[in-house]
Amino acid sequence: MRYSRGRAVNDNWKKIQADIGYGAQSLAVYAQNPFKSRGRHFPEPESPTRTPFQRDRDRIIHSSAFRRLKHKTQVFVYHEGDHFRTRLTHTIEVSQIARSLARALRLDEDLAECLALAHDLGHTPFGHEGEDVMHECMSPFGGFDHNAQSLRVVTHLEHRYAEFDGLNLAWETLEGLVKHNGPLIDDAGAPLGKFKDGELPFAIREYQKQQDLMLGTWPSAEAQAAAIADDIAYDAHDLDDGLRAGLFAIDDMREVPFLADILAEVDHKYPGLEETRRIHEIVRRSITRMVEDVIQEGVRNISELDPQSVEDVRSAGKCLVGFSPAMTAAEKEVKRFLFARVYRHEDVLSVRRLVARVVRNLFARLLAEPDLMPAPWDKGLESIDETSRARRVCDYIAGMTDRYAIEEHRRLFDDTPDLG
Repeated sequence: MRYSRGRAVNDNWKKIQADIGYGAQSLAVYAQNPFKSRGRHFPEPESPTRTPFQRDRDRIIHSSAFRRLKHKTQVFVYHEGDHFRTRLTHTIEVSQIARSLARALRLDEDLAECLALAHDLGHTPFGHEGEDVMHECMSPFGGFDHNAQSLRVVTHLEHRYAEFDGLNLAWETLEGLVKHNGPLIDDAGAPLGKFKDGELPFAIREYQKQQDLMLGTWPSAEAQAAAIADDIAYDAHDLDDGLRAGLFAIDDMREVPFLADILAEVDHKYPGLEETRRIHEIVRRSITRMVEDVIQEGVRNISELDPQSVEDVRSAGKCLVGFSPAMTAAEKEVKRFLFARVYRHEDVLSVRRLVARVVRNLFARLLAEPDLMPAPWDKGLESIDETSRARRVCDYIAGMTDRYAIEEHRRLFDDTPDLG
């Protein structure tokens, strides 16, 4: 089935406008009610001026890990230009889309925003290349997963409060952060998805001992909205950055039907439009079509299931907030295009090879000589085993910005790659 922007789609959109929210309506019965939160691992008095999820959002924004996203790679390493996206700008864009979806579906916007803002807190320096290398280095010690590392950041690694480690976020925020892409275990407790042939990441296993995050159910609709918002932002903005970097030409997009249709619409309406505005019109239409598709599909799924509570959403057995089958196929074509034209472009790969060496070298050196880490990372090393030392090194490196990783490599090695 091919995605179409035809009359049937527009007519259907008119039919559902009465069902969607514009910010003035009350929360739907299937939304996560902030006043019915399961609470925090460490009990705290509630705020008199903020809901639990508004408070979580504020804690995330004021965290050190959130600030560091400014200097972490999205696709292009920091030296390649000031106008390309970083993990921070990507996160803000995901947050905007998640709020739009939540508002339309009458969900709790603050919870959706929390999850969007926190979803990449555990990312390594140098984007997915850094994550891949970290997983390789940590494979003898249980591997590395940035989603699990995000949980570790907000439950253990942030040291801001006098009474607890982490940010002590609400149960619903932690649940959505861990399983925004769906259940992690089946009814028998066996791992699912990318973990099905092994075990769940250490951070998730350890935290599950302290607080049951219901790993076998779907998360709230707010978490599902944040997850699909991430995909939408990734696709549209990597197209934007790829075009502006000159990795491919606008006309190359004609090989993807979804993008060809958008390009034809823009060129018909604005013939001769200058390239920068043409790129923006393509990107914004891509976002709009995907967002509207998710809203329509969400309304259809919710109408069909008729959930009467957030627990009905969790037990639905499927994702309720996501792409339609046609848009799912179209989005896969966009991703294939991005892999071929952007992520596997030699200009990108050549930098990835250099930064991979930085991460690999740092891990090997610091694992062999962990006392080279600065305080407080070098404390108590004599009393922990090799796996715990490896995890300490991993936490240290994963928290680095791109720039700091390069600086640390220069401190420890004489052959730091020249990324410029």
